Amino acid sequence: MVVNLNFKTDRPLDLIAVGRLAVDLNTEQINCPMEETRSFTKYVGGSPANIAIGAAQLGLKCGFIGKVSDDQMGRFIVRFLEEKKMDTSGVVVDKTGAVTGLAFTEIKSPNDCSILMYRDNVADLKLETSEVSEDYIKKTRALLISGTALAASPSREAVFLALEYARKHDAVVFFDLDYRPYTWTSDKETAIYYNLAAEKCDVIIGTREEFDMMEQFEKEKKTDRETAGKWFGHHAEIVVIKHGSKGSITYTKDGHSYTGGIFRTKVLKTFGAGDSYASAFIYGLMNGWEISRAMEYGSASAAIVISRHSCSEAMPTKAELDKFVKTAERIDT
Repeated sequence: MVVNLNFKTDRPLDLIAVGRLAVDLNTEQINCPMEETRSFTKYVGGSPANIAIGAAQLGLKCGFIGKVSDDQMGRFIVRFLEEKKMDTSGVVVDKTGAVTGLAFTEIKSPNDCSILMYRDNVADLKLETSEVSEDYIKKTRALLISGTALAASPSREAVFLALEYARKHDAVVFFDLDYRPYTWTSDKETAIYYNLAAEKCDVIIGTREEFDMMEQFEKEKKTDRETAGKWFGHHAEIVVIKHGSKGSITYTKDGHSYTGGIFRTKVLKTFGAGDSYASAFIYGLMNGWEISRAMEYGSASAAIVISRHSCSEAMPTKAELDKFVKTAERIDT
């Protein structure tokens, strides 16, 4: 079934993402603990950045609203976005001396991976409301927000302003939950702002654990269907709840649900799966695909990215995805 999200057709941009622009430093020593790692490869990172890059790789016209450090790392990020044909007119340069957030990755085994985040005084959380342009958001069919950008002011207020502009100008809003506990002061603060943002969004994508975090004030643990039903009482039309290797379930406001499986792949790392899934799933929805086909595309993209070293540079093209979907082995969950 196709869910009509009412994407406007007369706008120059398909998707604008807002939030975290960072650098991933992925270990070159595989099956090795961080303490013994000696070298890393540098990539652009950050969940909303990865999703927008993945969508652009598939052919969507993407832009970004965010803030980068006034140094080599910031210029590295902007240059990469431009190489991917993304619009960077909404990306501003910090003038306070803030730095780029860094994510060091550890790959002990295909199933034992971790990320060490350096998030002190980062430029992306210093995005001001004055740096969010209403005219820019009027140009897009959809807006993507990510939970990490809600973790501190002034970025938090900038995201809520972007949400207001998106609702005002009928841009469809995607919310990738992207919960990083070490970025937040407390879990209760996290839940409050996540819930306030989710109320304004059309499509919400997250893991079961992320939704559990948002529901910590509830008296009883909710089922997946109950979780989705809560958001259908607000703006949501689609809620995707991911269960890792067990696949995902997508619920639609009309009462339908769709179960998505996974593809067999040679796993190198676990990180990047969520961002790649979201990018391909969003691509499918924006092209008017049925939910099940968009989910299949998302799962295929995730399978490809976890078999590769990076996240952003690993995002597949449409030709790669189409071939993979036709030839790869599916695993029912």
